Amino acid sequence: MWSGRQGRLRPVGCAVEELRCRWREREAALRKARREQQLISKRLLRDDALEETEGGCVAMTLGEAEIQQFLGLAQRGTEEKEREKALVSLRRGLQHPETQQAFILLEGSMRTLVGLLTSNQALLQLEAARCLHELSHSEQSAVAEACLPATSYLLTYLSSHSSDFISPHLTVLEALGYALSQLLQAKEAPEAIIPSVLGSTLPQHILQLLQPGPKLNLGVAVEFAWCLHYIICSQVNNALLISHGCLSTLGLLLLDMAGAVQRTEDARMELLACPVLRCLSNLLTEAAVEVVGGPNQLEDERVVAALFILLQFFLQKQPSLLPEGLWLLNNLTANSPSFCTSLLSMDLIEPLLQLLPVSNVVSVLVLTVLCNVAEKGPAYCQCLWPGPLLPCLIGTLAFSDTEVVGHSLELLQLLFLYQPETAEAFLQQSGLQVLERHQEAAQLQDRVHALQKTALHR
Repeated sequence: MWSGRQGRLRPVGCAVEELRCRWREREAALRKARREQQLISKRLLRDDALEETEGGCVAMTLGEAEIQQFLGLAQRGTEEKEREKALVSLRRGLQHPETQQAFILLEGSMRTLVGLLTSNQALLQLEAARCLHELSHSEQSAVAEACLPATSYLLTYLSSHSSDFISPHLTVLEALGYALSQLLQAKEAPEAIIPSVLGSTLPQHILQLLQPGPKLNLGVAVEFAWCLHYIICSQVNNALLISHGCLSTLGLLLLDMAGAVQRTEDARMELLACPVLRCLSNLLTEAAVEVVGGPNQLEDERVVAALFILLQFFLQKQPSLLPEGLWLLNNLTANSPSFCTSLLSMDLIEPLLQLLPVSNVVSVLVLTVLCNVAEKGPAYCQCLWPGPLLPCLIGTLAFSDTEVVGHSLELLQLLFLYQPETAEAFLQQSGLQVLERHQEAAQLQDRVHALQKTALHR
């Protein structure tokens, strides 16, 4: 009896381990591709209301002489209004690639612009920062390179504030945060910028800006959350950020955002949610985050509950953000049995399944999370069964998207191996007939045949 049972169990163990290896390889490739894609998500921040106030005039290209004239007026004009007007004209001209090229070729232009950032007049600071906005957003590599020397000045300026890091002019801080977030995406950033950022006091200041509470300014927090996101994506030294309490700060901010969306329908909250979710997702892929818990880590159940509140909010208000939340849930559950336990103990499997019809991308991520739970072993699969999971999976097998179907097949394979009753119910619900439609699909053939074999010879 014992040797026979042992003989049956060995192939199951091998099959599960093979599934796990294939799953981890695919996950690693997906995360790498996602991180690289996120590094080129430049955003252009323009104030529509401001454009309207300026009469909606078409911005004109400027030559070197005009650029020099506006910079001179901004530096040495007799009246503040005149100096500000010169910078407005320069900023509007810098919306054109030709003006950007002329600006970077003009000797001392960047140095002058950075000098204006340190003036004691808020309106001049703001317009100088907006000029840097336009330059930092340029698609031309030469313009982006010309902005690099401005980084050290930005770091000095941003790191020299009080311990509270509360500037009297929050709009200036927001504008500078935006410009820095653009510079952090330059291809030279991992070697030329990010080590300097990490070596300064700026990371601690950024985390102070992201502390939830009455002092949190949404506009400023959004821009510096994007800065943090690009720093994390570079993977230069994420262990340092974790040691500064980055995970715990972002976790608390996530809890605060979940509370905020329950109290109000402020659509601006989604602007902060995107970079915060990305920061957490990418930090959780680090080798340094192997054990959840401790002062620099995350609290499990509260984070999972907060995340589901945000997912419901996204479903109603901003479905495009659902993948961001699900990526975080995927990374939370990938290597953590405790987070998987939280999903089960809080009865969150059914709300997760309700997201399947939203889109193919969302379906794949939902199925990925469920695979993370199922691969933790028989006890977890037992909690997944019985319930609505099997009918939903049979439904996804009718999808035309091969990635969705492939993930469903892998999840079913885990369930069949760990919870044989699932295979029996699958056969009773005409599961084999549904599988037949995928037998000829090259990408799915192996998995279809493996699942048929497991179901029939369990």
